[in-house]
Amino acid sequence: MADNSSMEGLGVMFADIYRNKKVLVTGHTGFKGSWLTFWLSKMGADVYGIALQPDTDPNHWALLNLDIQQKLTDIRDYQTISKIISDWQPEIVFHLAAQPIVRLSYNEPVETWSTNVMGTVNLLEACRHVASVRAILVITSDKCYENHEKEDGYTESDRLGGHDPYSASKAATELVVDSYRKSYFEQQEVLLASARAGNVIGGGDWSIDRLIPDAVRSVAKKIPLEVRSPESSRPWQHVLDSLSGYLLLGQKLSEREHAFAQAWNFGPVSGQFATVSDVLESIHAHWPAFTWHIAKRDAQHETICLGINSDKARKHLDWKPVWDFNKATETTALWYRKLAEDGRVDTAKQWQHYIDDANKAGVCWS
Repeated sequence: MADNSSMEGLGVMFADIYRNKKVLVTGHTGFKGSWLTFWLSKMGADVYGIALQPDTDPNHWALLNLDIQQKLTDIRDYQTISKIISDWQPEIVFHLAAQPIVRLSYNEPVETWSTNVMGTVNLLEACRHVASVRAILVITSDKCYENHEKEDGYTESDRLGGHDPYSASKAATELVVDSYRKSYFEQQEVLLASARAGNVIGGGDWSIDRLIPDAVRSVAKKIPLEVRSPESSRPWQHVLDSLSGYLLLGQKLSEREHAFAQAWNFGPVSGQFATVSDVLESIHAHWPAFTWHIAKRDAQHETICLGINSDKARKHLDWKPVWDFNKATETTALWYRKLAEDGRVDTAKQWQHYIDDANKAGVCWS
């Protein structure tokens, strides 16, 4: 269980809304989920987790060794999910459990669709039968938009869609969320929102077929990383910046702010998107052991330019990123380098660094 003294000396974050709250995180053993669970625990939340067993070794969840109540089960198993949520009676729910890999979705389309769409249906259906639940945030993806290589980024009102099974499943998930909001939760006074983040980076990600985890594995193997699309542009952001947006939105929902029960983008400042080459050069600058070379592209469709516009979150939530691209890539490289060279996990130290920088920046939630 969470240590409620963990906020001592840190000041109040998010109006202290999470202290002693029963918060359920699905996908808590994953990259973003483990960082979110760590942050919630630091704020004194009573955190519960539903997820699959981590499928990589090492993995961030095991390295953190957090003491929470958890059930390792498949989000597609409605009967089990329903019983767990009924037993736990959570007040706030963050739904991150998903099949998150674009290229894997080509090989495993049924698993991708069933996990991302029906897994979300199962979660929402279970929650609507549990009276304790008052706020739900479903995390989807910036790839839920029908992409036309729009350079100024997609807004929440842009058309949903997707070429690959992953992207299309995330667009469908958004439709599920909107349907459940209108059909059930508005009448039940449960506030339901969705969040779409950019390309999230940070220490502790070992997922397959992702740029930085692939880079980390290449260092371990002492071989250069093969890079398919060095000029592809993405809205890179540190995991803590995306999570600050989720937590701020969760705060508003918990405070019964009905206007916030809708879709939100959380990404870097417009115009600060960067190419794959930019990321690799920054990683190399902070971790010289990492090298790469350009490989032949394969036949699978891959987006060249993809960005999201977060003006809505800045205007109405007063949210803004704390770390820019350079800081995000620097801290990411140093997290992995520290683990590789010293066997030390820098999560707590980097989180504290982020909180200090947030306080200096005067962000609304700090």
